[in-house]
Amino acid sequence: MNKQILLDNLRSIPDWPIKGVNFRDVTTLFKNSEALKEISDEMYELYQDKGITKIVGIESRGFVMSSALAVKLGAGVVLCRKPGKLPCKTVQESYAKEYGIDTIEIHEDAINENDIVLLHDDLLATGGTMEAACKLVKKFHPKKVYCNFIIELHKEFPNSRKIFEDNGIEVTSLLKF
Repeated sequence: MNKQILLDNLRSIPDWPIKGVNFRDVTTLFKNSEALKEISDEMYELYQDKGITKIVGIESRGFVMSSALAVKLGAGVVLCRKPGKLPCKTVQESYAKEYGIDTIEIHEDAINENDIVLLHDDLLATGGTMEAACKLVKKFHPKKVYCNFIIELHKEFPNSRKIFEDNGIEVTSLLKF
């Protein structure tokens, strides 16, 4: 993988959304066709032989690459959204954030026990949202679950990956900081 093209196109915004946070803005990766292709190709290489049948994109930046990869893998896309955004009956999972409780949901008919599911989001920091998404997906009893991130903030949050690995979920990330 050509990490340099990703690094060259990744925007960092200091002190956003709060002082002391160096926000990694992946939207600059998405607008650059070479970076977008590099991410798509690398994710395809990682998952082409895993039998993925559904890719769960976490709201909202996770929607971009989950859709691009699903086309390449011949898989379906499942949207994981905040409450009130999906039109049919849903299954929910709530989780604690640093400033309160949040909830995510997916359609109740989105996944079944024959699926092999890849959950994708742009960034792994504390792992709270993805942990909730994994719990949500596991309610459907799929055959296997994987997690993928474009960026992992390993230095700032060194134990986040363990949340998933300790539960038998293979985790990949394209860039580690």
